[in-house]
Amino acid sequence: MTKLPEGAKPEHYIDTPEAVAVFHSVEAMQAAIYDLMIAGFSRFDISVLAREEILEGKLGDAFWRAGDMEDDPDAPRAAFVSEEAMGELEGAIAGGFFFLGSAIAMTAMLTPASTLAASVAAVAIGGSPGAVIGSLLARRAGRAHREYYANQIRHGGILVWVRAGTPEKQQMAVTILGGHSGADVHVHDWSEV
Repeated sequence: MTKLPEGAKPEHYIDTPEAVAVFHSVEAMQAAIYDLMIAGFSRFDISVLAREEILEGKLGDAFWRAGDMEDDPDAPRAAFVSEEAMGELEGAIAGGFFFLGSAIAMTAMLTPASTLAASVAAVAIGGSPGAVIGSLLARRAGRAHREYYANQIRHGGILVWVRAGTPEKQQMAVTILGGHSGADVHVHDWSEV
């Protein structure tokens, strides 16, 4: 990864300043991002470092530190995904599999001779394996999300970038990021497209 010389601007990037911070806990990072959104920053203006697989694809087996990637225009980025969104995803996965199993069982029972009790039993029996499978997949998604942040902390912290086009927004972003224990909070003069 390359760090730009002082004052240089990368190619294929826009001239919109960006605030940068490194966080050493998921809770502090999330609180900062929530406060940024409450202050009027769009979720599209906020990004975090990409997943480990993407970093490995770009860096190979090279060891990286968050501090080395703060101002690197080639650092791969991703959108922030909140814990609430992960909870909704987990619920949708588990519920979807329960519904699918129940729907298959109910379809099999759609005969004029089936009774309400038989239909309810079919839904319960058909949905239970689906719910178990859904719960296991949901748990796996949640574990992967937690590991994503744990890996970044092992590499020096969770990087957060925030586009801040005006001096007022730059100051607001720096204040919010620093107020939530962001380390090495600063602004550079460009943003990733």
